[in-house]
Amino acid sequence: MTLRALPAVGAETRIRIARPSRGLADVERFYVQGLGLKVLWRTAGHVPGEHDLLMVGPARATWHFEFTHDPLRPLDPTPTVDDLFVLYLDTPDVDGLVDRLLTAGGARVAAHNPYWDEYGVTVTDPDGYRLVLCTRAWSPDQG
Repeated sequence: MTLRALPAVGAETRIRIARPSRGLADVERFYVQGLGLKVLWRTAGHVPGEHDLLMVGPARATWHFEFTHDPLRPLDPTPTVDDLFVLYLDTPDVDGLVDRLLTAGGARVAAHNPYWDEYGVTVTDPDGYRLVLCTRAWSPDQG
């Protein structure tokens, strides 16, 4: 029997976080104007059997968000209180960013886990998904 090497998942692996959205314009405003991400790709053809698509992320990063909306068969987003996207910002000064996110359609909420309230701020996006702006640092050596 010959064993084949399995694909490796590592630091350079590309990651797409895909979520349905009620409104692509609303999530674009939140993540682009509020958080400062870039629009990487967009389709909005209203082609039967296909969905509208918005991809946002940092330029040249190994990850991005994909938001989809099918006007003929819309899906409601189903985030939970512990479905988090955490950004480790390594600064206690997140107030300006929080203000931008609120202006762009977000809502500040108490975290389900009190750790995130102690070390950051939790903001929901227009679809209810939670973004945590953590004031702590994260090192790749931490695991």
